[in-house]
Amino acid sequence: MILALASPAAAQDSGEDSNLREGWGLLSEGSRLILEGLAEEMRPFVDEHLLPMIAELGALIDDVALYELPERLPNGDIIIRRRVTEPDAGEDDAPADAPVDL
Repeated sequence: MILALASPAAAQDSGEDSNLREGWGLLSEGSRLILEGLAEEMRPFVDEHLLPMIAELGALIDDVALYELPERLPNGDIIIRRRVTEPDAGEDDAPADAPVDL
């Protein structure tokens, strides 16, 4: 008799689990569609503006590992200092905090 009473509760729990899984699935699908739509809307901007800017910056920087993290000055300017490396023979010793002109 105890099994008969437990059975409807178990069936109800599995129904709630099914509804929860279905709800999460719908939420996941909706989120995916929104992000795909945003990506499609942004594609022209990325292709026309962002990718050329990144390519130009890459040509100027050479290797990101050669630079320190960007630093924001009190006046709002942002500087990116070149990491101090071993100077080659004949090079002047520049102070470590000297800005580098790109």
